[in-house]
Amino acid sequence: MIDKIGQIAVAVTDVPRAIRFYCDILSLEFLFEASPNLAFVRCGDIRLMLTTLQGEVCDHHTSVIYYQVKDIEATTVMLKSRGIVFEREPQLAAKMPDHDLWLGFLRDPDNNLIGIMAEITTES
Repeated sequence: MIDKIGQIAVAVTDVPRAIRFYCDILSLEFLFEASPNLAFVRCGDIRLMLTTLQGEVCDHHTSVIYYQVKDIEATTVMLKSRGIVFEREPQLAAKMPDHDLWLGFLRDPDNNLIGIMAEITTES
């Protein structure tokens, strides 16, 4: 039975550029490079595999990965200071019984859509 995500592959065109983006801009932890076309970074308990296209292009359409942050306002300011232009500025997406869900969207150097999200606790 499946109980957690072990790794997510992100198709990129330039692995060194992707490492700079995911590590220097998004501040994810660099783990290792396995070849010039393959690198691994960590986001919490999830490992991301940054890889150039292997096989058919149609096999590399990516899903949106949402990175959870504690302070979406501070994260937005930090990312903008690093040159990020948001596709959609963070905004309230849903009011839940115990928190507000905020979402914002940006793109990586390969134009993959990336979400940042925050679950902000609300007073009852």
